[in-house]
Order: sequence, then structure tokens, then C-alpha cells
Amino acid sequence: MTIGLGIFLLVVGAVLSFAVKDSISGVNLTMIGYICMGAGALAVILGLITNAQATHTSHKNVVETRDE
Repeated sequence: MTIGLGIFLLVVGAVLSFAVKDSISGVNLTMIGYICMGAGALAVILGLITNAQATHTSHKNVVETRDE
């Protein structure tokens, strides 16, 4: 989920920064795009770190048997 959200933010940020030429008074769309791209890059990096840590875990199965 985190990596997908990061890629989405990167794409939206790139579109706002480089493709949108409209202007809204009081809003700098280029800066909002850069902020979205930064947040997307951070989300992708944190997602990759989280996935890397999850693959290094170990699990033990404890089976209890009773002798009757």
C-alpha cells in the first residue's frame, strides 16, 4: 500500500510541477507538485525499508503433543 501511494504521489506531483500551466491566485501549483513528489519519494523509501524488514523475520511453529 505504501509503495503504491508513493508512486501515485510521485506521478501527481510530476503532473502538477511540469504539465499544468494554469494558475490559481494564491496557490503555487509547481511548489505543491514538488511537495507531492517529495512525499511520494519518502513513502516509496519507507515502504521498501518496511518490506525489507518484514522479509528478515523468522517464525517458529510450536506443536504440543500429549501422550495419553
